Amino acid sequence: MSSITPFVRLSNEKTTLIFDCQGRMPRVIYYGAALSESTTPQMMSVLNTRQEAKCAPVIEPPITLVPTHGEGWTAQPGLEVSGDADQWSAGFTLVEVNQTNNAVAFVAEDTHRGMRLITSVALDENTSVAQYSSRIENIGSTAINLGYLNAACLPLPTTVTKLKTFEGRWSAEFQTKDHDLFFGSYVRENRRGKTSHDTFPGLIAFSPGTGELQGECYGYHLGASANHRLRAELMADGRSYVQFGELLFPGEVVLSAGESYTSPVLYTGFGDTGFSSLSQQFHQFIRANILKHDAQSKPRPVHYNTWEGIYFDHNEETLKALADKVAPLGIERFVLDDGWFKGRRNDKAGLGDWFVDEAIYPHGLDGLIDHVTGLGMEFGIWFEPEMVNPDSDLYRAHPDWALQTQNNPHVPFRNQYVLDLTNPEVVDYLFNVINDVLSTYPKISYIKWDMNRDVNHPGNHAGKPAMHGQMAALYSLIDRVKASHPGIEIESCCSGGGRVDLGILPHTDRFWTSDSNDALDRLYIQRGCSYFFPSEVMGAHVGPRDCHITGRNLPIEIRAAVAMFGHMGIEMDPRELTDHEQRVLTDAISLYKKYRHITHSGNLYRMDDDGMNVKFGYVSTDKQEGIFAYNSVIETVRTTPNRFYFAGLDADKQYTIERVWPGKLKEYTPSILQQTEGQIFSGEVLMKYGMQLPVLFPQTALIYAVKAV
Repeated sequence: MSSITPFVRLSNEKTTLIFDCQGRMPRVIYYGAALSESTTPQMMSVLNTRQEAKCAPVIEPPITLVPTHGEGWTAQPGLEVSGDADQWSAGFTLVEVNQTNNAVAFVAEDTHRGMRLITSVALDENTSVAQYSSRIENIGSTAINLGYLNAACLPLPTTVTKLKTFEGRWSAEFQTKDHDLFFGSYVRENRRGKTSHDTFPGLIAFSPGTGELQGECYGYHLGASANHRLRAELMADGRSYVQFGELLFPGEVVLSAGESYTSPVLYTGFGDTGFSSLSQQFHQFIRANILKHDAQSKPRPVHYNTWEGIYFDHNEETLKALADKVAPLGIERFVLDDGWFKGRRNDKAGLGDWFVDEAIYPHGLDGLIDHVTGLGMEFGIWFEPEMVNPDSDLYRAHPDWALQTQNNPHVPFRNQYVLDLTNPEVVDYLFNVINDVLSTYPKISYIKWDMNRDVNHPGNHAGKPAMHGQMAALYSLIDRVKASHPGIEIESCCSGGGRVDLGILPHTDRFWTSDSNDALDRLYIQRGCSYFFPSEVMGAHVGPRDCHITGRNLPIEIRAAVAMFGHMGIEMDPRELTDHEQRVLTDAISLYKKYRHITHSGNLYRMDDDGMNVKFGYVSTDKQEGIFAYNSVIETVRTTPNRFYFAGLDADKQYTIERVWPGKLKEYTPSILQQTEGQIFSGEVLMKYGMQLPVLFPQTALIYAVKAV
């Protein structure tokens, strides 16, 4: 329909979302648990009425989807724009509301200043996830300079007073931190030219007392793969809101007459039984709407990645020997990492020259690829297309192809510069060299697409800031490669988890979650990532005995147990494995394959963190089976650990419990856990009464399978 109705209601079995359109611009007045039809928006509108306060506006400027100066809004505006007149003070009036089922587009105009603003909202049919994006159109005759346009500005319920935010660094991504919502603004801005390791564009807002399995919470994630800005503000009048948008550099987006800009998509979710219920909504949404294949259509194959095994020391016979060593472990995909292309003996040269190095592979890659595929494994390869080394034929021929700003020296960073993808010549070159490799070697079915530095000088060939155009060109390039090679899968890697977001995922197939393969670090990295992303997109590898990043020496049992709960792989020199480690790895890979249909399609239930261990489980959607993990990090300060409470089971079903990992449990004395097999327990008792855990060495992982009788 195309008319202005007082209210717009989007609803499904999980949630209800209501917009009030009675004012000049639309605003959210309700988002949360599904409401019955007997609860009307009119009732809410009356109950939402606020009186005039002392020394305050008679009518407060509302928290609209894109609040502007023209509305008298005195907090962070959702639109920052300027032109040759008074465009900065834009104030829009709603002129159309176009609703189709559970999607709506709000069309507003400021004809005086020649602008149209369209905010689109879509509520998923089966989850609580809603998508917001805003578009500004120049319908005037003169150019306008866009400084900022939020995807949406959304009010928080007054019951929400706490924030869970995400921070970190290289090799320690997705570290969570809880804050009280305070008078003022919590603001995170990212200018690194990638999603970043330290400023993930997401947060969770929640009520006091909310934990993993109880309480109401709201999740917000901007699908932006470069610069972004997020804000959560408690205002003096007691109202609070969140706002997300792309961070633009001055002059980055100038809209001539007839041109438009669209924000990245803001994804929001609601959970009514804790953070795990919120995560389940995002996971189900991503599986149904973003990913190209699921756990049934194509199980995620076990990787072997060569990086921490050989680094740049490439030799065809050595690589064949590695393939011979890993295939019997159950590996399903062999990925040739950095070092295969012209002049690449270290990280100082070669980027940009994407041609097989004849000095290492005089007969090309056919021999290696045929050997790998002959062993029953898929073959994958590493590229870092967006980068160039100064020591490369490409840079010597085209130094102007690198992003740069005049008279400013490049900031040294990994001996490489960033290519200017807003230059069509650069994109055509990259497509052609990637296409040539894939066409020459059609058995390559997987690309690890890396990006290993910040963008410190994001100036393009025209001297303008480039990041908005850079990301659009990147998405287009990836899509072009995929269209030319149907079935090719692509991993988004950015020195690990530096580009993990729902902007890049629709164009790719998985993330490299972190460069750290340290199992104890990975427990928390994967836990943090799981708040928004399902396990099947989290690359998780069993690393070397002595972790190359932390130096920590961990038993093979816990290294394997942690990797099982992502998209599993191994990354080491397999020639160094002891007989014991080979047996354990073989068993772990077999276990991963046995249960990946649950971990990659079931519901995740995290248990609250007690500071000593990491606990979680995955339960099939029909609640017939589940797999639960208890990972001891530090030894309990009591004589015995706390009880383990299962979650997500059917209280009325009867279940068996089997410890499936490790094969042999080292205990001080035999525990009851050695005597549970064959016994039957109700889902109710497993969840409400729980199970006593054994006395364990720290850095031990236990995995239990439950199955309905």
